[in-house]
Amino acid sequence: MKKEPDFRTMSEAVQHWYRFYEVPPNDQSSQVLCTAAISLYNEGYRSVDDIATALIGTYVGIWSTKVNAPTSSAIH
Repeated sequence: MKKEPDFRTMSEAVQHWYRFYEVPPNDQSSQVLCTAAISLYNEGYRSVDDIATALIGTYVGIWSTKVNAPTSSAIH
């Protein structure tokens, strides 16, 4: 029997990241962090602390969660 993903654990780990860096949650950062938390969970990280520690070490500050997409004005 396949175990269901523990979304609560992953969500709490993302919340720990926001508290650690003392920044308010936003949609773009949450999308990046939640995707990363799911990947970490799939790699075998199972506790809130393990996932949060990996997120904090990988995504250092709010700017690391920003996606660098070229704007239309940058292309011209």
